[in-house]
Amino acid sequence: MERKYIFVTGGVVSGLGKGVSAASLGLLLKQRGLKIAAQKLDPYLNVDPGTMSPYQHGEVFVTEDGAETDLDLGHYERFIDENLNRKSNLTSGKVFWNILARERKGEYLGKTVQIIPHVTDEIKAAIYSLGEMTGADVVITEIGGTIGDIESQPFLEAARQLRTEVGTRNSMFIHVVLVPYLNCSGEYKTKPSQHSVHELQGMGIMPDCIIARSDKTLDDDILSKIAMFCNVERQAVIGNENISPIYALPLLLHERGFDDYVVRRLSLDCHDCDLAVWSSAVGRMIGEKKHKVRIAICGKYVKLHDAYLSINEALYHAACFNDAELELSFVDTEEVEEEGAEQFLKDADGILVPGGFGARGIEGMILSARYAREHDIPYFGICLGMQIAVIEAARSLAGLKAANSREFDPDGKECVIDLMDEQRNIVAKGGTMRLGSYPCEIQQGTLLHKLYGTEHVEERHRHRYEVSPVFRDRIAASGIVFSGMSPDGKLVEAMENPSCRFFLGVQSHPEFKSRPNKVHPLFDGFVKACLG
Repeated sequence: MERKYIFVTGGVVSGLGKGVSAASLGLLLKQRGLKIAAQKLDPYLNVDPGTMSPYQHGEVFVTEDGAETDLDLGHYERFIDENLNRKSNLTSGKVFWNILARERKGEYLGKTVQIIPHVTDEIKAAIYSLGEMTGADVVITEIGGTIGDIESQPFLEAARQLRTEVGTRNSMFIHVVLVPYLNCSGEYKTKPSQHSVHELQGMGIMPDCIIARSDKTLDDDILSKIAMFCNVERQAVIGNENISPIYALPLLLHERGFDDYVVRRLSLDCHDCDLAVWSSAVGRMIGEKKHKVRIAICGKYVKLHDAYLSINEALYHAACFNDAELELSFVDTEEVEEEGAEQFLKDADGILVPGGFGARGIEGMILSARYAREHDIPYFGICLGMQIAVIEAARSLAGLKAANSREFDPDGKECVIDLMDEQRNIVAKGGTMRLGSYPCEIQQGTLLHKLYGTEHVEERHRHRYEVSPVFRDRIAASGIVFSGMSPDGKLVEAMENPSCRFFLGVQSHPEFKSRPNKVHPLFDGFVKACLG
């Protein structure tokens, strides 16, 4: 079977759920026995989102091979359950970086470097390369932004050219549009969708399938109207109303014949879709829960919940697995600094301190960790959250009153958190942290060992700082156990406080590996402890 290429575009407004739609299709096709590769093309000029504020772009999702990528790749991994790689996210910045580097080396042999063919060729090469590298039957490529954006035009042109190269039988375009409801007239309006498709046609692209996003279920008259005015078959217009949880979307789309149409349109050789396991996981999510668990996420980016998207989802997976309704409270640690921890955390069943950068809100995080320890509330520190727990223990238990991180106190005398040796001479910020999957050796008899059930794991990382070896023994003498270490024994990968019923910090980001039907053991253990 020839390799197939599917492009997912969006119109009218951003934030319609192109990523979740692409992820859902990937799941449906995988469950038919096909090998899927997923990819996101982002039009912004940053090389990757690694240097962006979380308020600009939400969380940065890290792949196994150390790429800092768009958060939509997290949706792809959670739905399709395939580890993605650095070829799975391409930005305009990366495209131009590669082209200009070759131009400076004279590799274009004196030719004028232009958008067409050089930029579009670079984009096509990235799409083809992902398919070849993964051996995928189907490559699903989401094009970021909205039709009509200047920034996305080279990506759309590249996709148009690729279609002419592989043929219409091996490629298709899926266009996601908004069908808004006007309260003043009491009806849904299809004109924005029509204009969006018209804009796409102006780029030389005729959509093969349209996903119509709406607040509520669209009736057949509306969907038929979209089909007629947008020149697609009626069965190729799929209604997609707001649905909760998002993990139910593949079931909805399957019920409406989405994957059947794609299989037929591309002449895919595959078996029927087996959604039994996925349906079981969704059933746990939507069923009545026996318990309720309240978890406080104490961070500095809480005004945008997408800044902690993978953590939120991992907690949700674990709560559903433990038959519990999840109630998240997002606590701004700057406010904790001003008003104390009691009023924000007194009703929490568990406290989680996530990752982050910079000094803002740090003392509030330390107060949150102290509150958890002193009141024996289950605590889970992730990346910076582990470092915070070490600082708090150093101050309160080890007698290091000025304990801090070199990141927040560059001239400090008791920096129990310090730069890793290999990071000391690095000036450039983008893509230079300790990134990707690294091994961890686990001490037997510890909480970490109990949760993982093994002495060796690998998790994804994104950090520059480590627990300083200078102060490690003194902190350990205060009762803290460094239960996870790098294989060479130089880097602390996990810490815990055995005097508490659950007090754990890890330097990695385990949230990236959680799946709806494969709950991560650390989040499972944390939620179990929160439930008592």
